[in-house]
Amino acid sequence: MTGSAEEPHFPLRVFDPDEDVLATERRLPHWAQAHTLCFVTWRTWDSIPEPILRRWLKERWQWLLAHGVDTARPKWRQKIEQLPPTLQAEFHRTFGDRWHEQLDRGHGACVLRKPQLAKIVADSLLHFDRERYLLTDFVVMPNHVHLLAAFETEQAMLEQCESWKHYMAVQINRKLQRKGRFWQQDAFDHLVRSVEQFEYLQRYIASNPKVARLKDGQFLHYTKDAE
Repeated sequence: MTGSAEEPHFPLRVFDPDEDVLATERRLPHWAQAHTLCFVTWRTWDSIPEPILRRWLKERWQWLLAHGVDTARPKWRQKIEQLPPTLQAEFHRTFGDRWHEQLDRGHGACVLRKPQLAKIVADSLLHFDRERYLLTDFVVMPNHVHLLAAFETEQAMLEQCESWKHYMAVQINRKLQRKGRFWQQDAFDHLVRSVEQFEYLQRYIASNPKVARLKDGQFLHYTKDAE
């Protein structure tokens, strides 16, 4: 899928360290900044087995503690941003890449492999584009979703993600004739730091199906010009 470029109702930008940021602490930390592009990942509740997740969280905690970052303290995520660039890169490479590699292994039922269910996700993401948010890219994978979007206010990101996930879960469960949890509660999100990182993440989203060795019809990719 591709979209045509239109005039956005607010300018897209990358992270500005001198402007306000909303930091929300849940199982995973969340940062939001008005108008700033954000890379967001949701995963289905069964996409990473619990023993693998516990090991990942323990190893991440040990790495951070060894580098002076205590996750029990408020705003610990900001401490990561104060580490030397080489250590920041090591942290994101070690734990971010490992997280996404696990998703691409295809754990769980992978119901979003079905085109009619992937379409529910895509239609929901596109429904309020350029009204409530600006969406540039997404890919619906069998057990997770990656997207790049910007929101008008700091709070809007969390509120819109909750709205998206609730609506999608209800519609997908209805199609599957079941009830209960569909998504994991927390999302993984990252404020885009540079134009180069934005372009890298666009390439990452586009190539994710190939990396996961998916065939045509087992994923749904969308992109449009961000200018």
